[in-house]
Amino acid sequence: MHRVSRTSRRPPATVRQPGPGLRARLRRDRVMLLLVLPGFLFFVVFHYVPLLGNVIVFQDYQPYLGFKDSPWVGFGNFSVFTEPDFYRALLNTLKFAVLQLALFFPAPIGLALLLNSIVSPRIKRFVQSVVYLPHFIGWVILISISQQLIGGTGLLPQLLGDLGLPRVDLMTNPGFFPWLVTLQLIWKDAGWGTIIYLAALLNIDTEHYEAAAIDGADRWRRLWHVTLPGIVPVTLLLLILNLGSILSVGFEQILLQRDAVGADAAEVLDTYVYFHGVLDGQWGPAAAVGLVKGVIGLVLILGANKLAHRFGHEGIYSR
Repeated sequence: MHRVSRTSRRPPATVRQPGPGLRARLRRDRVMLLLVLPGFLFFVVFHYVPLLGNVIVFQDYQPYLGFKDSPWVGFGNFSVFTEPDFYRALLNTLKFAVLQLALFFPAPIGLALLLNSIVSPRIKRFVQSVVYLPHFIGWVILISISQQLIGGTGLLPQLLGDLGLPRVDLMTNPGFFPWLVTLQLIWKDAGWGTIIYLAALLNIDTEHYEAAAIDGADRWRRLWHVTLPGIVPVTLLLLILNLGSILSVGFEQILLQRDAVGADAAEVLDTYVYFHGVLDGQWGPAAAVGLVKGVIGLVLILGANKLAHRFGHEGIYSR
């Protein structure tokens, strides 16, 4: 009896056909490459080339001398981290960041869930348009409206005066300022932030809701077991991205109101870099603050993404 050897049972090896060369692939994909080219150039010119300017962190940078002739000072510019003004700006920034992470970040999620629960499409579109509009209002106009509502001569103090209560000026109250900034941010951008969450809610399969209803799940159980798990990947993605810019708590918004409450309450890292770096000409120390802020954001993104992988989620990029 003929015995078949083990090697003869292996499937025949597939012959790998050589792919097209680089020149052929460039010619084949030239239309797609031309479409990508403007975006690629944008990131190179405005995001990667400016990174070379971080060299002034190690220089006593003088604009009239330039990068080449400015004297090198090693890590001398990092002595800015021992100054009391920097610690004041850092503490204020952390205070603002925690409030925004606790109040502003979940606001679009709650608003998207409320919008998704509206049955009438006409009312839903109207409410969506109303909550989107504040995003297109500039900070100057929005702060002016805040001044008219809760400023010293605004609507709220007048109502309190008419009721015989003491007038309050919330626009110049340093203790209320972090809450004021967070509430203004929610007012302006919470509606705009619902767009992504509404898109995620639309992608949830309706059969999951039907199956849950057949199993006897009420509205709150369907929300807890179907809706919220359906938007967890998007929520984690946006949370990780927000952590990267957690120390950027709003430059223009805070700068416009800084004089009203004073630097002790309103100085943050962004305004510190502006006043000490641009106005006072301390380019090197200000650049050192900006560089460390960027490094902290990068570490937070990498750490949060690794934590997401550990809990079985994709994060912003795969392992």
